[in-house]
Amino acid sequence: MSQVSVPPAAVKHGKIYRAIESVGETAFNARDGLISFIALLGAIALLAREVALNFAPSLLFGKVQIGRVALLSQMVRVGVRSVPIVALVQVFIGIILALQMAPTLETYGQLERVADIVAIAIFRELGPLISAIVLSGFAGASIAAELGAMVEGEEIKALKAMALSPIQYLVVPRVIATMVMLTALAVFADIVGVFGGYCTSTVVLNIDSHTYVAATRAALKHRDFITGLIKACVFGTLISLIACHEGLNVRGGAEGVGRATTSTVVRSIVALIGTDCLFTAIFYAFGW
Repeated sequence: MSQVSVPPAAVKHGKIYRAIESVGETAFNARDGLISFIALLGAIALLAREVALNFAPSLLFGKVQIGRVALLSQMVRVGVRSVPIVALVQVFIGIILALQMAPTLETYGQLERVADIVAIAIFRELGPLISAIVLSGFAGASIAAELGAMVEGEEIKALKAMALSPIQYLVVPRVIATMVMLTALAVFADIVGVFGGYCTSTVVLNIDSHTYVAATRAALKHRDFITGLIKACVFGTLISLIACHEGLNVRGGAEGVGRATTSTVVRSIVALIGTDCLFTAIFYAFGW
């Protein structure tokens, strides 16, 4: 059989059509991704509004409408149980910062300035950010899976049938617990991270203990501590809202719960880094 030859012009036109098709497909995917992102922002904003409306009466009128037992249990689960892993990670962060910066600073005869870099980096950035990333995998995924299991078990429908608000009884305690405990964890992470840098600097780098402490106290300002706490508070709110949103919108049984758990961690980390970048730009613009 004779092989049919394809004219070069047809091959060229076919490549052009495929290229145009690929560009169009990419554009449509980008459009769909942008629409999904905007829809996610809107859904989270609406959930935040519902949380504020359910929590505001407790603050304004002094009536605690949130179960204290539920709130305390969430605080223990989200915060207290996260302490060991946060401490371990932050110690490693302090050690890494000290060892990475030491050679460059020693070249300029400023080895004791390791204390400045470790303290400012941890208090302003790494303390709240790394703690939030750890908490997104430790607590955020757990919240999404728990609420997703409730949705699939029709417990949410049962609450609504009894005229009880799932936002008030399920979402609000988790949001408050995550926000409060991440702020507290950020303070703990700051101390532990600086301690890791201190131990490395005094034992490995042979920096005098009093010199390191004095340099740390001179480098840190009140705004370094305050900006870190502001970030931690916002980070905790973001993690809990994303986790609750993903959990309450689970579809598809056990597979849907798994997807919600994965999506919670991924979206939380992206939201945390993006928000941290935004805060850093704002603080830089205002000279903080």
